[in-house]
Amino acid sequence: MTSGADGRQSVSIVIVGHVDHGKSTVVGRLLADTGSLPQGRLEQIKDYCARNSKPFEYAFLLDALKDEQSQGITIDVARIFFRTALRDYMIIDAPGHIEFLKNMVSGASHASAALLVIDAAEGIKDNSKRHGYLLAMLGITEIVVLVNKMDAVAYAAKTYRAIVDEYRAFLKQVGVEASHFVPTAAVRGENIATRAAAMPWYEGPTVLEALDGFRVEPAPVERPLRLPVQDVYKFTERGDDRRIVVGTIEAGALKPGDEIVFYPSGKTTKVKSLEAFGGAAPARAAAGEAVGFTLTEQIYVRRGEVAAIKGQPRPAVSKRLRASVFWLGREPLRKGHEYVLKLGTARARAWLEEVTFALDASSLEREEDRDSVKRHEAAECVFQLDAPLAFDRASDNAQFGRFVLVDGFEISGGGLVREALEDRSAQAREKVILRNTKWVKSFVDPARREERFGQKPGLVLVTGSDDEFRRTVAKSLESSLFAEGRFVYFLGIGSVLYGLAADIREGSGDHDEDIRRLAEVAHLMIDSGLILVVTASSLRPEDLELILTAVDPGHVVTVWVGAGPTTGLACDAELPGDSVEGCVKSIRGLLQKKNLLDRDRRRG
Repeated sequence: MTSGADGRQSVSIVIVGHVDHGKSTVVGRLLADTGSLPQGRLEQIKDYCARNSKPFEYAFLLDALKDEQSQGITIDVARIFFRTALRDYMIIDAPGHIEFLKNMVSGASHASAALLVIDAAEGIKDNSKRHGYLLAMLGITEIVVLVNKMDAVAYAAKTYRAIVDEYRAFLKQVGVEASHFVPTAAVRGENIATRAAAMPWYEGPTVLEALDGFRVEPAPVERPLRLPVQDVYKFTERGDDRRIVVGTIEAGALKPGDEIVFYPSGKTTKVKSLEAFGGAAPARAAAGEAVGFTLTEQIYVRRGEVAAIKGQPRPAVSKRLRASVFWLGREPLRKGHEYVLKLGTARARAWLEEVTFALDASSLEREEDRDSVKRHEAAECVFQLDAPLAFDRASDNAQFGRFVLVDGFEISGGGLVREALEDRSAQAREKVILRNTKWVKSFVDPARREERFGQKPGLVLVTGSDDEFRRTVAKSLESSLFAEGRFVYFLGIGSVLYGLAADIREGSGDHDEDIRRLAEVAHLMIDSGLILVVTASSLRPEDLELILTAVDPGHVVTVWVGAGPTTGLACDAELPGDSVEGCVKSIRGLLQKKNLLDRDRRRG
């Protein structure tokens, strides 16, 4: 729930229900009975029906899509606005048909409360149960159930009470208690905005009264800051050198002078200013507001990172998570298949690691030790990601713990993060976050170093199985760059192993710690503005993962020289081992492509 400039509360509500249970008619009546329709819209629809010999229905008010008018079912999510004396409402009209449950998930993920419609004559359908379970999974607990079309059952209180008893018991099983059950006849407007004389046995609120009675939490301004980065805009005209970070604040508030940490990178800086397009910059921005802001230092942040205020509780960061999932894809959610997990503005490749248990969402039958999740099943699963994401547990912050799963080009599932699990890079990542929060910054801005050296700093990882050829290529690259005045240094991994990491060489050895220390040396060199050329024998994917935990991927070029790769490493280039000069030329081309070599430094 948010508040507008006039101080009125604004609430987003999703309305769900099985197809043909009267959901669109309910919304149409809400619009008509609150005087929220555009001028002449009601008359326009009535005239259309008369000209086409069709009986008028309030549901037609929502038929904006041609497919809806021809098929008679809602296939997309529509947003409808109306207001009462107390609040402003946005109703998210989600599809009821089983084929379009994924649209319902998308719509419900933006709502804080729900209306759920059940046909009194047809009774509770499997979809009615699926919708209830989905609402529970998405953390929506403020729910009003409408037992609609009471006129079709002669307003029988017995029919109403039987549905209430059965559905209340179902909701209890999924951990939800409905705020109200309201008997309605939406086509007649009975118990929507006005009480129904035909149901004197019902003494509860009308639908509008129930909506105004929702105990919806206020916008989470007092919570720790959560600001997912949407984009970074850079301006160049008229000497404007601002880099404006933009995003929508999910929780908390932001103002100039705040010291912030970006997760998962752990980079820290301060907010220099808040920015506004075509108007005066605000002094403060809070939850629910889109905001642009500049930083005191031009650090590199990317879409998907999350800004938090230093000293406040931080989000979890992990490449493994336990989650509750509802699966909607035509093909089962299965191990060995690659998906895309989207959370906030971030996205990562995801693989199903474990199905702890699966439930049929209508019967709630539970099965354990599964390898897949079938369509329309709910499950508790463990996912492995290809990159760390920042998030909150849904129990702490449902809005920032919700995600969707994409299979190919379709949203095929959604769910809530229940727990962050430790992954292989967790300890190294925590050390990097601690390093970044404790980092003592130089007075020399990185941009000044780039201007002085005529280059951007970078790490060139030269790997392969042929030790002699690999070292020759790396040293030749260093000599080539140095000859034209570049600030460059060659570092063989042995210099780290028997120098900085000599203490762990005396014991049984710790390969991951060797790699972590190499990465920290590289980070120092990059911070100084240097291009560092490192050789290491047959790097593995997990080695590169550790390095990229400590070093910004935008500064790293990875090259395999000679036969291979033999370890499954994904490289920027795979170069044959037949020509040192050819390899050096190709690597220089990669550096140019990544804009690490800004201008010609050759001495004439």
